[in-house]
Amino acid sequence: MTMQKQDTDLIRAFRGLEDDNPSVRLRAAMAAGTTPDPRFVGELIERCAIEPEFYVRDMLTWALTRHPASTTVPALLDEVGSQRAQARSQALHTLSKIGDRRAWPAITRALLSDADDEVARSAWRAAVVLVPEGEEPELAVVLSAQLGRGGRETQLSLSRALIALGEVILPALRAATTDPDPRVRAHATATERLLRDPDAGFEFAIEQAKRVVALGGSGQEE
Repeated sequence: MTMQKQDTDLIRAFRGLEDDNPSVRLRAAMAAGTTPDPRFVGELIERCAIEPEFYVRDMLTWALTRHPASTTVPALLDEVGSQRAQARSQALHTLSKIGDRRAWPAITRALLSDADDEVARSAWRAAVVLVPEGEEPELAVVLSAQLGRGGRETQLSLSRALIALGEVILPALRAATTDPDPRVRAHATATERLLRDPDAGFEFAIEQAKRVVALGGSGQEE
């Protein structure tokens, strides 16, 4: 295939990212990852910010991971400061998939406590992937400040992020079991139960924790 023919095919593929049919957009994103070209990284990132279909966004992330991190990471770091929530969320999600720890300084407390649940969840996942060795306890304290937040999916995301840090989360969790807010206490207790018994399901753990809190206990094992 000549360079000109390859360029023509890529341009055609990128036009497909704007098609009304999500299946066409999916194929276009797949093509962008199959034949990576750093010239189009900006277009891929911009599409992530506005693409309405989850599975197309996931393919766009895959396409970005197929490009050199030296090209994608700086552009994604710019995007985490976007005013658009989806742009921030997708940039963080993609950074977590790339796993380049040079991105760690961009995972700020502001992002970890972002008012948009999807942004915060993406930031939590990115943080536990990118956190430098030795900084896990501090991250656990920052994440534990979000305990009790949101609905089931948000709480489960936070529990998974904390559990990924391992035993270093225990002091932060135990401090949270004395919080005045019963939702925080229940979430902390449920997360500790899941850390000790990963097979226990989140729904079971949270309901058990709520009962413990209602009875005035901490649920901690002696």
